[in-house]
Amino acid sequence: MKERNFLMAGGGTGGHVIPGLAVAKELRTRGHHVSFVGTELGMEAKLVPAAGFDLQKIRIGGLNRVGVRQTIVTLGRLPIATVSSDRCVRGAAAVFSMGGYVAGPPVLAAILRRVPVVVMEPNAVPGFTNRSISRLVARALVSFPETAVFFPRGRTEVTGLPVREEFFRIQPKVRGALLHLLITGGSQGSRTLNHALRQSWPLFLQAGFPIRITHQTGVDGFGEIRDAFASSGIEGEVVPFLSDMPAAFAAADLVVCRSGAGAVSELAAAGKPSILVPFPYAADNHQTRNAQAMERGGASRLVRDAEMTGEKLFETVIRIIADLAAMGEAARQFAKPGAARRAADVLEEVARP
Repeated sequence: MKERNFLMAGGGTGGHVIPGLAVAKELRTRGHHVSFVGTELGMEAKLVPAAGFDLQKIRIGGLNRVGVRQTIVTLGRLPIATVSSDRCVRGAAAVFSMGGYVAGPPVLAAILRRVPVVVMEPNAVPGFTNRSISRLVARALVSFPETAVFFPRGRTEVTGLPVREEFFRIQPKVRGALLHLLITGGSQGSRTLNHALRQSWPLFLQAGFPIRITHQTGVDGFGEIRDAFASSGIEGEVVPFLSDMPAAFAAADLVVCRSGAGAVSELAAAGKPSILVPFPYAADNHQTRNAQAMERGGASRLVRDAEMTGEKLFETVIRIIADLAAMGEAARQFAKPGAARRAADVLEEVARP
């Protein structure tokens, strides 16, 4: 196939940038030229150049669940950002969108120029940008079958989210004498999860429950939690950041975490049972919808953020302990290997000559 130019739209968080990079790398190996549109403030400003791709910068902010002032500022910048994006879109054979406010201007410019737009929507309910342009996309690549109702019939495909191959290589684990519990609130940590786990230590000890805990706290509060854990009498480790998450998943019998698209995709790829605690302020409440989908599939148990205490964590672990193997098998049913390759295929299929 001849070389084509593809434009990747989406940024702000790693959840928007990293999957886009996976697809971009696949396109590059096929001989295509790929560039990104983003902002100076998002994760794309660091990750995209580091991966060897061009980043064309625009100025734009969010519109969903922001204050009146931010809404006015964003609306005022939208025409200028769209014009700036038009220069990027002009030579593109197709645009790939991971959603998020950064994707708005380039996707709008692509639609106006009739450049095919392929969106990847990893959440059970699409975000604001993807909902707004849902009827105008050439194709929508989703992670949950129920997401298809938001897009035109016949234009969706369940591909899943690109996930590192190391997660797919994790083998099913037979639980030993100790339950290995991994708890992580992501790279920034989670106060709710940090507090709940700390409250649960004496409950596990009093019950004589054999457990080993690996706890990624994030930087804030790490020192205090580490010092308290050292005298708790429970086996394990407390760290601010896990540099090798696939290895941590492989060692775990059960994972407690938030339910962003990246987290649930990694759980599925690794076939790990989980207790999911959705971040309550996520846009469009998408983390709750993701957790509900995993729970309906038998892969997870959902605990609301406001309900997550040490006692609730302890009770939930005890309640599901006999079901972990079945939950792990159910989680793997959500796994979709080859998502980046399939996204590249679709972009080549819809691309302008």
